[in-house]
Amino acid sequence: MCVLVKIKLTCLFLLIFVALQTKATVPNIYNIKDYGAVADGKTDNAVAIQKAIDACSSAKGGVVIVPAGIYLSGPFNLKSNIEVNIQTGATILANPDENVYKVSAFRDNPGEGTIWIGGYDVHHLTLSGGGTIDGNGISFMGAELEDSYVLKPFSVTDKRPHVLTLIGGSNIRIKDLTIRNSAYWTVHLIGCDDVVVSGITLLNSLKVRNSDGIDVDHSRNVRISDCYIESGDDCICLKNRREFQEFGPCQNITVSNCTMTSRSCAIKIGSENVDSISNVIISNCIITKSNRGIGIQNRDEGTVSNVLFSNIIIDSHFFSDVWWGKAEPIYVTSFKRAKSADKDGGWRFAKGQTEGKAGEVSNIRFSNISCSSENGIYVGGESPGLVNNISFDQINLFLNKTTAIEGGIYDRRPSAVTGLVKAKTSGFYLERASDISISNSKVTWGNNKAPYFSDVIEKNEVERLKLNGLEGEAAFSGQLHRIRR
Repeated sequence: MCVLVKIKLTCLFLLIFVALQTKATVPNIYNIKDYGAVADGKTDNAVAIQKAIDACSSAKGGVVIVPAGIYLSGPFNLKSNIEVNIQTGATILANPDENVYKVSAFRDNPGEGTIWIGGYDVHHLTLSGGGTIDGNGISFMGAELEDSYVLKPFSVTDKRPHVLTLIGGSNIRIKDLTIRNSAYWTVHLIGCDDVVVSGITLLNSLKVRNSDGIDVDHSRNVRISDCYIESGDDCICLKNRREFQEFGPCQNITVSNCTMTSRSCAIKIGSENVDSISNVIISNCIITKSNRGIGIQNRDEGTVSNVLFSNIIIDSHFFSDVWWGKAEPIYVTSFKRAKSADKDGGWRFAKGQTEGKAGEVSNIRFSNISCSSENGIYVGGESPGLVNNISFDQINLFLNKTTAIEGGIYDRRPSAVTGLVKAKTSGFYLERASDISISNSKVTWGNNKAPYFSDVIEKNEVERLKLNGLEGEAAFSGQLHRIRR
């Protein structure tokens, strides 16, 4: 009898223990409808969403649920220790009234958009679900043109909202969502550490200028993978903006298994870079129907180093001068930034300065990359030593004319020297660079050759160019040299 009682008591204690453990692992749920949210696509739900987020964060953890339906919303802020789960069939839609957007996306610089969904010093944050975050971007545009929208004029503040701006966060996860229709930058990570962005579909209008996909700004230990991105401006961009310079360098970044389309540059480093960008691996990606494929566009005093691009397919074409880039599949440059009188010109240089300088770009490797383009690979800087130790291995470059837009041009914008440079189209156009190696690579020309198609390589003021196993002939046999000096 005593043994049976002991067994029963032991079983009871085990059941209680399991129940307590199970209860402990069930998250607190905060449904935005319980806080007054209305899914009619008309009511502004910012207050209700904020109440649910605040309650969840105050409870030291839980899940904020956005159920199926369309929830119009003005600005709100994310908090620490929460997961926001936007369920399949649910959409958070930006309020089209530009007057509700009051906080600058760049602190004291009001000329480059505002914050819609923000987060300041947030930690242990997850955004997830099969639903959608919609920036309602076209509502903030002017008239539609052939390949872009007119930007509405403003005097001081550009009211266009950025979709998601996270400043000074850590342990952030953004996964499995659709994020679309941004009027300005879409996902902006500033001074963040330990971030994973995975499995998202990011669809911006290809006509909306400044509609970057993911901007990694002064951030560290960021992993982006398995995403599909369409953006009028850069799809994925690494940078160090002057407005947030206290957060230090951008480093330890990986991008893998992504498919991208852009009217500017699909994968870009720069142009804003006031610190250092280093230890970057970008691999197993596909770039289609883009203006520029891969671009290192250094225009400030910061440096770029230790970057590896591998196993990438690039398809690039010409678009109008509205967009930076001239169909260069690969682009590595460092030029001093141009002075500017436009809306943000005064914020580009160090305080008290009216001009800047260009930082070093070094130790950049490209491996196993297949390019189909209307233009060649461009490498250049202000002086031969500024861009150095650039290696190309297993690069297959196919050049063919595919649009009616005139070529024979390379794009250095925004540069203090000539922005658009007229030059013949070569497989590799190299100027003022040093220690360049090209190995096991091939340049071929398609049947639709433009009259300005030229050589396999053109080089000007290049120090220590090493070639090993480079195949290819000039575009027009007997008229041009294989290597033009």
